[in-house]
Amino acid sequence: MNIQIYGSKKSFDTKKAERYFKERKIKYQYIDLHQFGMAKAVFEAAKKCIPVEDMIDRKAKAYTRLYMDYIDEAKREQTLFENPELFATPIVRNGKAFTLGYCPDIWKDWE
Repeated sequence: MNIQIYGSKKSFDTKKAERYFKERKIKYQYIDLHQFGMAKAVFEAAKKCIPVEDMIDRKAKAYTRLYMDYIDEAKREQTLFENPELFATPIVRNGKAFTLGYCPDIWKDWE
């Protein structure tokens, strides 16, 4: 099992996800999504499990600043990838499986 948590230091759900894996003594790698972004290959794999529209944090300040409501579907994906602060967190990865948010019901099957 190779768990990666793409999260934000300010995200309560990211902290809960980290605590979930710590309590079960499951090693994980934390990546600050808003600071470092996500590799293109990882983003492409994540899109197979999580719809792009679900990955967008509509409460983020960048959402308003970048006028995301007015960007057409074709450009939203590229805008999300280029502006990591738009990602909803946490995105948790286990190999080719991805979850968005706090999902202990799914993670227990990964153990």
